[in-house]
Amino acid sequence: MTFLSLLLGFLMIQSDLYAQESEIKQIRDQREASNKALRNFDEKLNSTFLTDDVLITTGAGTLLSGKAELIEYINNANGQKMYWVRTTTEVIVNSESQLAWEEGTWEGFNENSTTPIVAGNYAAQWTKKSGIWLIQSQLFVTLPKD
Repeated sequence: MTFLSLLLGFLMIQSDLYAQESEIKQIRDQREASNKALRNFDEKLNSTFLTDDVLITTGAGTLLSGKAELIEYINNANGQKMYWVRTTTEVIVNSESQLAWEEGTWEGFNENSTTPIVAGNYAAQWTKKSGIWLIQSQLFVTLPKD
């Protein structure tokens, strides 16, 4: 009986680890698809990775509330067209609450450039209330480039 209990416990732990890795992969895949949409200046596609009530704090400290405000902010930006690439360094998933933490670095590029002109760190909160991992909030901080 003890052996069966240990075996069952081990199998449950392995199942939880696999589920955790699967959720992390889904978030990383969503981030990569979002990066691609940003690179192609496809704001409509990029907005599909966000909740309707998303909160975003830009690298300069501007707080944007909701998809519509984000798109308006981007459309009204002055200067050269820019795209951003976020590079994930960590994802932690809470399977019970269906929330996840993501952190990493970001870089901003002028439209036809591959050399970043601005960079920093970011953190994101993801939610899976809809059955798909979506970004609920993001915080970007501009930091000096090395």
